[in-house]
Amino acid sequence: MNTTDEPMTEQSEKGKWPLSQIYFYLTEGCNLRCRHCWIAPRYQAEGHTYPSLDLDLFRSIIEQAKPLGLETVKLTGGEPLLHPQIHEILEFIRTEDLRLTVETNGVLCTPGLARKMATCKNPFVSVSLDGADPETHEWVRGVAGCFEASREGIRNLVKVGLRPQVIMTIMRRNKTQVEAMVRLAEGVDADSVKFNILQPTAKGKKMHYAGETLTIEELVNLGQWVENTLSASTSLRLYYDHPLAFRPLGKMFGDNGDGCGVCGILNILGVLANGSYALCGIGQTVPDLVFGHAASDRLEDVWNNTSILLEFREGLPHRLRGICSDCLMKALCLGSCIAQNYYSGKNIWAPFWYCEQACERGLFPETRIRSKA
Repeated sequence: MNTTDEPMTEQSEKGKWPLSQIYFYLTEGCNLRCRHCWIAPRYQAEGHTYPSLDLDLFRSIIEQAKPLGLETVKLTGGEPLLHPQIHEILEFIRTEDLRLTVETNGVLCTPGLARKMATCKNPFVSVSLDGADPETHEWVRGVAGCFEASREGIRNLVKVGLRPQVIMTIMRRNKTQVEAMVRLAEGVDADSVKFNILQPTAKGKKMHYAGETLTIEELVNLGQWVENTLSASTSLRLYYDHPLAFRPLGKMFGDNGDGCGVCGILNILGVLANGSYALCGIGQTVPDLVFGHAASDRLEDVWNNTSILLEFREGLPHRLRGICSDCLMKALCLGSCIAQNYYSGKNIWAPFWYCEQACERGLFPETRIRSKA
């Protein structure tokens, strides 16, 4: 771990690339069988467990990351609340005065865990609901009874003052329930609703091939309706997770804007459940984007000297290819999802699939394309 007596690299000294957030993929298992998951963890039923991140290793990573600029810890999975020492993890985050973000399916969110999360600094919790009724949600999530269990988890969060974000991944099966999901979120006193685009990664790739996802035309039209019409019918904040080129400027900037909502890839590092450092959870399926291990490699060395991280810092956004190279939003968007781009095209500068398909079909907003005159 770096101390004030040790020399720091030029970049770290200038603070040009602070490691502001770590994504901890705490578990290799999940208590649901989600058919669209981009990480594809193994199903963990009662009586069987899969590996999870060692608690001492977790603490060591945090201690090494704070001098590099760490402000926020994100817990995800698999299912992060499956971790056998999740209470200790949350307590350590609290004592280190780090902001907490949790992505969960909500099934295991007991009153005790909700209270523990609420003690952390500026906690933000998102709970996944992929249908406005049990039949739809449980078709997506693969386990009977998980719809009501997730709703109970949301209620537990609300009781301790945490108004969670509800996340719905859009697919053909649930596309008619978008507005119903907003009304459900209003009824449980959620803070916001985010509509995710189903990515063609891991299990999601199979759904794209099977025709269980929406066409690019449907996705673009749905996004316009959510942002221009549905959002006006509710006091909840609504986020439709399409690239910035498709978002109205008023949704990003100004008094009523909700920010850009971009990945922040230049200031984020992923830690997998086995202790490996990775670009993000994509390292579960793309070994090329795994670099080093927390048990053997100093985090400062990984952050400041890993070749692919240095390549991102030098090359973004000007080395992006395809429509991304001509997009006026590229300095903010940074290719939307570098991990997905690499998964799809085996090149870190490949264009984002959504934008490329939209461009091919004449759906990419002309006002967001750089003039070549």
